[in-house]
Amino acid sequence: MNQTVRVLVIDDSAYNRRTIIKLLEEIPGVTVVGYACNGEEGLRKFFDLQPDLVTLDLEMPRIDGFGFLRIVMQNRPTPVIVISSLADDENVFKAMELGAVDFVAKPTSRISPELVNIRDDLLAKVMETARTDMNKVLRRPSARDRVREAATGPMSTFIPRSNGLGQIVIGASTGGPPALQSLLSSITDPLPLGIAISQHMPPVFTRAFAERLNKFCALEVKEAQTGDLMLPGRVLIAPGGKNLTFQVRAGNVVALVEDPPPNQRYTPSVDVMFKSASDVFGANLLGVVLTGMGNDGARGVERIKEHGGQVLAESEESSIVFGMPKEAIATGKVDKVLPLSLMAGEVLRRCGF
Repeated sequence: MNQTVRVLVIDDSAYNRRTIIKLLEEIPGVTVVGYACNGEEGLRKFFDLQPDLVTLDLEMPRIDGFGFLRIVMQNRPTPVIVISSLADDENVFKAMELGAVDFVAKPTSRISPELVNIRDDLLAKVMETARTDMNKVLRRPSARDRVREAATGPMSTFIPRSNGLGQIVIGASTGGPPALQSLLSSITDPLPLGIAISQHMPPVFTRAFAERLNKFCALEVKEAQTGDLMLPGRVLIAPGGKNLTFQVRAGNVVALVEDPPPNQRYTPSVDVMFKSASDVFGANLLGVVLTGMGNDGARGVERIKEHGGQVLAESEESSIVFGMPKEAIATGKVDKVLPLSLMAGEVLRRCGF
């Protein structure tokens, strides 16, 4: 990035503020233009300084992070990274629905020197998030739009036809949680096959994410555990920090949750999940690559096509970060590229609806 990224830090802990500011100022091309200790002061600083990006704590006095997000997104939409403790796992996803682009997990909810361990994650996400087109974030379909746009006809009258698909696998990263909620909540009828998802996310948060999706979706959504059966209408979310693979046992496909190798850059790995699923399901597999930074999923896309499967990718038009889809498309193996608002309809058609 050629121009300097101007960042405002908002956190009610003086220790956290100092640490986050120090970490940010170590990033080339980043300047911290101010800080605030609560949401009310944060809003004054925000409108006065007009930063390019905000790091935001959620639990604060006077005006909390949610109130801050509502006012900012209504008046001057700006990329926001939530820096959250594990105790706020459910709140992170509420914040993303209000317009936050991404989050970084604090290693502990207490004041601790371990906070410096977020440096690499913060560095990568600041530089990527600062480039976010907020128009895309705020154009995310509403619940009503998701149902209307996803289907080519009344969803309650869909009659499944056998087309040989056995499973859907979906990979996502930055911008993925709202995209996945949009996609899955558009499917209101039972599916004749299972879905598995690898969303780049730290440990603990994936359980809260799965529980949140389960509340808003007609499908059964759960965080995967070793031994879980891939069943029709079930959605398994790969646990944060782990890999999700599959194995055939006694005629059933079961999930395996495995530790990643030390050199693995992205977890849960989309490539690992795609490759394992393609080995099990062959030509009966549909892979979907959604918004996200990096190239995770590209090698897996090639494996899916080697086995005769199908692949869809989200278009730049709706991707919050057009990294993973772009790399997947560059393989020349993607069958169709389309915006998120049309993805559910295409998935359903390829499932035989």
